[in-house]
Amino acid sequence: MSRATFQSVVGAMSDPDYTALDRLMPHPVYALQHWVSVLNPSVCTFESVVKPLLEEAHARVARAPTEASAKEFAVSDNISPKQFRESEGVDDWRVLGDGANAYFRTASFAAGVRLVQAINELPGFDENRPEVDLRHDGVTVRMLKIAEDYAGMTRGHVELARRISAAARKLGFSGDPSAVQSLLVIPGATDRAKVMPFWRAVLGYEPRRDSPAEDLVDPHGRAVPFWFEQMKEPRADGGGAIHIAIWVPYEQAEARIAAALAAGGRMVRDEFAPSWWTLADAAGNEADIATTKGRD
Repeated sequence: MSRATFQSVVGAMSDPDYTALDRLMPHPVYALQHWVSVLNPSVCTFESVVKPLLEEAHARVARAPTEASAKEFAVSDNISPKQFRESEGVDDWRVLGDGANAYFRTASFAAGVRLVQAINELPGFDENRPEVDLRHDGVTVRMLKIAEDYAGMTRGHVELARRISAAARKLGFSGDPSAVQSLLVIPGATDRAKVMPFWRAVLGYEPRRDSPAEDLVDPHGRAVPFWFEQMKEPRADGGGAIHIAIWVPYEQAEARIAAALAAGGRMVRDEFAPSWWTLADAAGNEADIATTKGRD
């Protein structure tokens, strides 16, 4: 369904009871794609709630090819994280919360400059606009499409990822998927609309195009994004509720969790694994180890 419909029918549910019957709720796996679920819907629920949502979803699919020009439809060939992962020639890349990521180790800053220049000259660079981060020991590349109604990868990203990897190999650089990660700061609030203006002001951020009611991002793409979690009720002590999410490649998650536990952390919840595990330090501050596994 559309993001707007999803937000209107289940957007306020931050901790749904997935055992509840005859109740519409975010899908336990595909909520990020704006799917919903309901167990054993009654006739009344099906007719008044489920059926209109099915009709809306069908209408969106039916009109998509006619509303977009052939060129727009081809360029906007959106794909899921799983489709990106299963594409050929993207072994250097991992899909995290901020899109497709790759890290190429270089011998020096000057060597990294050569790789950046090569990336800049590749076909598809201007159309896909990858974010490129140059440091003394390597180059990080991220690709994510954000539109009014979509955030994710496209087939154009797959093609450019292959070309970037080939350019790196030609210069003698190899990708290191274990070195990629991204961060997300997650403030919680019972009324997101009341707290987001404050954070927008102090950070100098702007609403994200596809989710302006829940995400704030650095307009220059340099700093950590903020996603505002809808809470059912405030903390009993009246304090704030902020935690962070660390997005890692799925194959790195187990080691990262083990290291956190060995460093004095504890597991808070793991029922949403492999999408995320929530851990806490000795003081109760929480962090999610997150992956895109199981979110397709």
